[in-house]
Amino acid sequence: MAEWVERVDEHDRVLGVVERGEAVERRWLHRVATVVCRDPGGRFLVHRRPDDSPRFPGAYNWLLGGAVGVGETYEEAAGRELAEELGTSAPVELRFTFLCDGAVSPYWLAVHEALITGTPSPDVGEIAWWGWVEEASLPELMTTWPFVPDAVEAFARYRALGG
Repeated sequence: MAEWVERVDEHDRVLGVVERGEAVERRWLHRVATVVCRDPGGRFLVHRRPDDSPRFPGAYNWLLGGAVGVGETYEEAAGRELAEELGTSAPVELRFTFLCDGAVSPYWLAVHEALITGTPSPDVGEIAWWGWVEEASLPELMTTWPFVPDAVEAFARYRALGG
């Protein structure tokens, strides 16, 4: 099934609608929305992708997310992805966007934050393992565990902006 996204320019302005696979293959800019999940104690949710995942199998990430659909805002996509992947809903707050070169393809990445107060019920097709990690531990984990490269870049930007 085709996943349709908006192709955008270097200023994040919509140029047209394309199939996401084509956008990736041709390295056309499109939009991706992510969510940083924190618990009431300030810890970050870290998860491992399934071993059969088509992209970055078995890799760890501190972001949940995916492509922004046609006509969808970054915030709407972030909330949808939170519900789909983590099985929970919470208000999402945009922290920043940036033009990410991407390990697979370039894209505009929007990083949101959400406070998770209940117990997540992750989609096992998206999340093989998850746990809460103290912020001070995350940089070391990113050098010892196989993390999705784009997530490492996003974390550096998050910390530079005062997380």
